[in-house]
Amino acid sequence: MKAGLEVHQQLAVGKLFCACPSELSDDIEGSFVRRLRPASGEDQAVDAATAFQASRGFRYRYEITPTTCLVEVDEEPPHPLNAEALEVALTLALLLEARPVDEIEVMRKIVVDGSNTSGFQRTALIATDGHLDLRGKRHSILSICLEEDAARKIAEAHGEVTYRLDRLGIPLIEIATGPEISSGAEAREVAEEIGALLRATRRTRRGIGSIREDLNVSAEGGQRIEIKGVQELRMIQEYVDREVARQEVLLRVRDDLRQRGVPVPGTELTDVTSIVPPVSSGPLSASARKGGPVLAVSLRGFAGLLRSPPGTDERLGRELADQARAVGLRGLLHSDELPGYGLGPHDVERMRTTLGLGPSDAFVLVASDDRARIAAALHAVVARAAAALEGIPTETRDPLPDGRTRYSRPLPGRDRMYPETDIPPIPVSSEHLARLAAHLPERPADLRERLARETGLPAELIRQIVSSDRVDPFEGLIRAGHSPALVARVLIQDIATVPHPEGEPEPEFSVGVLEAVLRAAADGTFAKEGIPAVLAELARGAADVRTAAARAGLTGLSGAELEALVDRIVRANRRLLRERGREAFSPLMGDVMREVRGRRDGQEVAEALRRAIDRLATDESPPS
Repeated sequence: MKAGLEVHQQLAVGKLFCACPSELSDDIEGSFVRRLRPASGEDQAVDAATAFQASRGFRYRYEITPTTCLVEVDEEPPHPLNAEALEVALTLALLLEARPVDEIEVMRKIVVDGSNTSGFQRTALIATDGHLDLRGKRHSILSICLEEDAARKIAEAHGEVTYRLDRLGIPLIEIATGPEISSGAEAREVAEEIGALLRATRRTRRGIGSIREDLNVSAEGGQRIEIKGVQELRMIQEYVDREVARQEVLLRVRDDLRQRGVPVPGTELTDVTSIVPPVSSGPLSASARKGGPVLAVSLRGFAGLLRSPPGTDERLGRELADQARAVGLRGLLHSDELPGYGLGPHDVERMRTTLGLGPSDAFVLVASDDRARIAAALHAVVARAAAALEGIPTETRDPLPDGRTRYSRPLPGRDRMYPETDIPPIPVSSEHLARLAAHLPERPADLRERLARETGLPAELIRQIVSSDRVDPFEGLIRAGHSPALVARVLIQDIATVPHPEGEPEPEFSVGVLEAVLRAAADGTFAKEGIPAVLAELARGAADVRTAAARAGLTGLSGAELEALVDRIVRANRRLLRERGREAFSPLMGDVMREVRGRRDGQEVAEALRRAIDRLATDESPPS
């Protein structure tokens, strides 16, 4: 198999073509509705993906927020390209040893899915021919681009899609690798390293959706498939490996179809409404309630090939159902999953007789109250079935939470590009590049090596620190005299445990606040084990560290009180000590720590527990 990545990272600078801040907002100041139509690119042809998006016939509602202006609304020409964003892109090009272009030409990339009010996305090629060295292997960097992010999709219902304009225009760096990646695990590693390089610039945004990966994957004998918009690094391996498995299943189906000598499916549709019984659930239920038609199409020679082969849940039937969903229907039924969904063996046999099918033939049913939409869905199904005879059609797919993907649209091509006439060319001088080269940030590999040498921490922990965007707090807190191991634990583990709304980024703590927390733990105000609870109270609004510790119940346990608490627990567990001896230490330590709850250091507690066990042993030993 082969895979390549396109990594898109939002920059923490102003928007790319106006002075608005790059911040998201839920304050809606108004809205407007538009429809978008396809346009030809520079080669005078309409791109297949553009034509597909336009054929869906949606109207688009756009919500205006305080972080948008007339540029996002497409009622004002774009301003000059953001100079700070360009500096970040050129810096990254130098870090990847790519070749910057002599002159930057902003292009328009036609997109009519509603994510851009203008019907196109502005993008600019910054550099080409770079490379990334990782684990002794060189990965080519084909291109580095700077482009504007799309509007945020909020809702879709009744033929209308709602977008929010706050994200539209936020600068994105796009880094495209060559197809040298040979496994899902390697794809994740390359994405992680590119992410660390981006964060090394110190000018990237954080949070869900601020970095997204497009995965280009092909199995041997298959075709390039683009999985668009993966947001979770941990899922990259799953998406790549499952896409390879999907292609392998579909290639086996192709081979079976060819061996059977299956012809190209016909496009004749048959109305079978009269022989479909009333059903209360499944894809036919809504049509049954509303009295809508049910249409069928025959797939001669496809019997048994629409279901999943043993050992996998990938199947051609799902590919056909995705085509129906793409035109706005809930899905479809095919003969390999029948009887079922309210259709019994007699109903299936009547269907086969009506369609004139033999035992090796299959059929597909689609129902809706919109006959034209049914016809469009079935024609798309027939086209996808015909493509199965050739193998894997190139397409764009959307990632699903369980690691699978779903058909989205045809794969876009060159026909959607043409020059942006509102922005003049931007020359890139050798003097400018020399100034940037003199102040490049430390590369992740060099940074990992230095931090490991200076702190003595394990390589995996150092990798996590460098992959995060917390290298500066890490080094600052170590310079303040705190233990590298404790600082790493706080930044990587403890902050991650602080409660926060699902889908929201982890709470932010300034270096000053973290230093105060660590100082209080070092001074004995509370134990290191209490740091997560203190951070949680600070996130809830506690005014300072001492107040947070008090709210968390982490103050007020003196040394004498600790000795008394431990002694009480030990004497209450005499029987356990008699039965298990020194092996009783671990369960007793757990009991004590639950009551101490971070008010005293774990080592202090352990020493107090050993003393209490020794005292009890002395008290209960027989006299000599």
